[in-house]
Amino acid sequence: MTALLAVCCTSQVLDPSAVEPGVPGLDGDMLILGGRLEDPYTVENMTKALGAVYPTKASRVPVTPTHYYLRFLPKNKLEYRILENLGVDLYDHPLDYEIVREGDWYHDPDIPEGQITWQYAVVPKDEILPRFVQHEILDECYIPDEDMQSKAADGINWAAVERESYRLTGNGDLLDTSLTKGAGGSMPAGRITIVDEVRGGEAEGVRGVRVACNSFVKTANAFTDEQGCYRITRSFSGKPRYRLVFKNSAGFSLGLNLLLVPASVSSLGANDAQGLDVKVDVNSDRRLFSRCVVNNAGYDYIRRCGAVNPTMKTPPSNLRLWLFQGLDLSCSVMLQQGVLIDKGKIGELLGDYAILLKIFLPDVLLGLKSRNSYAEIYGEALHAFAHASHFAATGRDWWDHYARYLLTSYVTSGFSLYGTGTEEDHGYCEVAEMWAFYLQEALLRERYGDAAPAPGGETFWFHPQILRELGAAGLDFQRIFQVLGTDVTDREMFRKKLASYNPEYKSAINEAFAKYN
Repeated sequence: MTALLAVCCTSQVLDPSAVEPGVPGLDGDMLILGGRLEDPYTVENMTKALGAVYPTKASRVPVTPTHYYLRFLPKNKLEYRILENLGVDLYDHPLDYEIVREGDWYHDPDIPEGQITWQYAVVPKDEILPRFVQHEILDECYIPDEDMQSKAADGINWAAVERESYRLTGNGDLLDTSLTKGAGGSMPAGRITIVDEVRGGEAEGVRGVRVACNSFVKTANAFTDEQGCYRITRSFSGKPRYRLVFKNSAGFSLGLNLLLVPASVSSLGANDAQGLDVKVDVNSDRRLFSRCVVNNAGYDYIRRCGAVNPTMKTPPSNLRLWLFQGLDLSCSVMLQQGVLIDKGKIGELLGDYAILLKIFLPDVLLGLKSRNSYAEIYGEALHAFAHASHFAATGRDWWDHYARYLLTSYVTSGFSLYGTGTEEDHGYCEVAEMWAFYLQEALLRERYGDAAPAPGGETFWFHPQILRELGAAGLDFQRIFQVLGTDVTDREMFRKKLASYNPEYKSAINEAFAKYN
């Protein structure tokens, strides 16, 4: 069975310039490291700092490791997921090096392309490490927890020791000088917002995104709430580096940085320990803007499935979306969910970028080339999430037919869009696209009213106008979704089941389907 990666809601072949971040290439987004720095949190350096601040007490207060700074080299997706399940922050770059240029990703030059790069982590000393995942301990560290700093039960002001260790290791310039003298550091807090220009330019929260920060091996993270607010529960004396990790609290993740990692990262650089506010708009970095929009679309959609429209199935909890800035296509192939693929055929279509399929597989490809506004990107993401709910209602076997149809029509009809609607299994495409285009439009109209982007799909043979007319007649999308089971494999079955479930709308249903026959 073959599934589709290079086609679906358009008729383009995937070429290298289409992959995020697009022209002129990847180099502008790769983090560049300088020389290695002396880590102030090693047991050795914290011991020296303790002696400098408390020369008479140091001998009575042992400094023993609280954490290990180490790196892992996972061989495959399974090993990577095991590391994720440890619940620690994973970094694709070492934490004790100078950052010459910020970037969204890093790949160790000693690791071949197509393999997962070293993953750096700071793990509590009592954590049981997975022995079969290759790893090495780089440093034994002493990182005082908040109780140590606030209670000072041993008579030691560990925040003062921490700052002294920065100075003794030559990192005094990395301390946050805006902190009040004698303060024990600051817990970062702030707000991440984005402007939707179609809704009058008012900033709204970037919802459910993960804010990660670190100063050397001191790391912490928190998710934003619906207003985009976050609060880190660990204090920092040094200026932390902030990053947005697009693995949403609602359960989906956004890729890709052309690296074998499951979620994209947008680096925000070093800033004050009190926190960082970020306001994103259409003039911001294109990748950051589009990631934030898709993030909000997914968060909003999944929340409404659970709270507002519980009859609509929630998309799979580990949904993975890949964003392509230079590609004018979108498709929901659900490869990670188990839809079968012919890697050889996909490899031919992807060319040099077949390497992307080696470990991490996408569920959704979003082509954003011709979509520039918040509303356009938001709508494209809604279309994909509508497909994901449909997949949750039908399962892999149904989706295999849908994907096979798309690939077959793509090849046999001269790369035309969706074929002609007469090929074998065209009914799967008809039902899937009718539903997704309709729901995309319905949800956009809820958000934007008359300012919503123009409806899509009207020129296609599967006619989403049918469902639009039923919606206008009072048959809402929740009741339409209820009939999208494994037995609805073509237009006629769709009509019959809609009429059976909604007899009071039988005449309207028959008339709408007949009108676009």
